[in-house]
Amino acid sequence: MTREEKSQVIQDLTAVLADTNTLYLADISGLNAQTTSNLRRACFKAGVQLSVVKNTLLAKAMEASDKDFGELPTTLKGNTSMMISEAANAPAKLIKEFRKKSKKPLLKGAYAEESVYIGDDQLDALVDIKSREELIGEIIGLLQSPAKNVISALQSGGQTLSGIIKTLSEK
Repeated sequence: MTREEKSQVIQDLTAVLADTNTLYLADISGLNAQTTSNLRRACFKAGVQLSVVKNTLLAKAMEASDKDFGELPTTLKGNTSMMISEAANAPAKLIKEFRKKSKKPLLKGAYAEESVYIGDDQLDALVDIKSREELIGEIIGLLQSPAKNVISALQSGGQTLSGIIKTLSEK
């Protein structure tokens, strides 16, 4: 690969990193062709973009990026696959589900919602991250709950009051 090609790849990776808020680095080495194909198919269905990258080029792209990736570049050893998604927890769920059948992929690290997670032991924490839409839905549900309670209390009180008045009028 020539210097010009490398600089172009670094520029492309820097642009990709600038456009995403969710980046997972995983080790998929040792998977046979069939398992790798199944992983790529599962990624496509889940809306996760999977690509294999050179560690040095990705490290340089991280340095050139405006985002703070913290200790994430230290995980760039051995084979590295990059998983990019809109939903912060989609790659984590995919990895956890896929590992029911295989020992890989192993999570090296992740950058999700401006936080850095290092190590495979962080997978459960990443699965529990809620998307923006889920958080908005929860907030709306919490805000609607007191209003619903007041409305139902008023409605039930009105029915009780009308029942009392009807009973008194019949007597």
